[in-house]
Amino acid sequence: MIELRLKPSEATALGFEVKERNDLGNRKYSLTDEQLETIKEIRLIKSKKPKKRKFVETILKKDKKGNIISSTEKLQSKPITVPENFEVIKISTSKTTGQQWVQYAPKKEDITIESSEINFDSIISKYIKPIEVKVEKKNNNSDFDSLTYSDVHIGMDTNSRGNSMYSTLWNHEEVMKASNEIISKTLCNQESKLLIIDELGDLLDGYNGKTTRGGHDLPQNMTNEEVFDCGLKFKMNILDNLINHYEEIRFNNICNDNHAGSFGYFVNSAFKSLAEQKYSNVTVNNYRDFISHYFVNDICFVITHGKDDSTLKFGFKPQLDPKQIEKIDQYLKHNNIYGKAKKIIFKKGDSHQTLFDMAGSDDFYYYNYPALSPSSQWVQNNFKKGRRGFVLESFYGIENTIKPFFL
Repeated sequence: MIELRLKPSEATALGFEVKERNDLGNRKYSLTDEQLETIKEIRLIKSKKPKKRKFVETILKKDKKGNIISSTEKLQSKPITVPENFEVIKISTSKTTGQQWVQYAPKKEDITIESSEINFDSIISKYIKPIEVKVEKKNNNSDFDSLTYSDVHIGMDTNSRGNSMYSTLWNHEEVMKASNEIISKTLCNQESKLLIIDELGDLLDGYNGKTTRGGHDLPQNMTNEEVFDCGLKFKMNILDNLINHYEEIRFNNICNDNHAGSFGYFVNSAFKSLAEQKYSNVTVNNYRDFISHYFVNDICFVITHGKDDSTLKFGFKPQLDPKQIEKIDQYLKHNNIYGKAKKIIFKKGDSHQTLFDMAGSDDFYYYNYPALSPSSQWVQNNFKKGRRGFVLESFYGIENTIKPFFL
């Protein structure tokens, strides 16, 4: 990023909210390399000498015999040519001379990316060849293992103003350290041939420095591109280092949350194409509904982030209350889950708390999973530092053991 003083018209052309001048003159703005080149083009165009003007005959009066009795000429410039990728935003006309002034600026394009426009399968298939996995044989004591993490918030800056109560570095390097810790603990606690990995939303902190709802600003320490790359690398690192130890790995990713939203779906869509084409024993499910579910044997797992990408003002709380019980109960009835499952586990993230409630409801367990990321400065100041981590579980029939790991 480059700091540069901009005129109000230049700031407007780049889409910035114009800042009031101070004692030093025009205010400074943080510009990307691309924005800097745009400003250079604008200033170069304005620095060019005006085109030579000439008198142009605009009115000609004749008598009945066709003789010219009067004429009017006006001093005008040659037609203005608008540079490529610029557009006219204002035209001013003099009432006395008819002279016009044209103001133009770089074109603003509203780009909406639909998931159907990005075919990761066709792109990745050109470069990825399937890998034959040789699985290390181990004793298997359980039916399947489960790894659950949530709220990675890649790109979040926990100390943007330099006065955070609990300053914690959370950059690309720290995110990858967390992934390596997940790998290590998962292998040390492996008890089966099948691994289920649930990611419960907010993988990314935001897009363009805002939540998926476009609400409040979010302090960031990565660009959109860096966030995408880090998110994909984080997930592939976990997969590549666990694949030789399990006969099958299934990923379930929540892609409807209040921070990552569609941006998170793009990362997980790329991951799905890459993972499934690279390994034949991997399945990736990207869930876009607010609440979803899947079965493993006789157990039904109901999964959600806890908040959605647009509608909910208040999400699921860490502790069950009658309203939440009713909402979950209605979902289970609507999907005929009561008659199919011997055990139902409701899994959520969002609250950044670790709490496993097995008695709040007679019909289902209610599990809250910790955030993998540190707390943001807002959370630190409004609540507390918090404990971050992930959870491993092993399932034997419908019984399970729970092992939280804190970082």
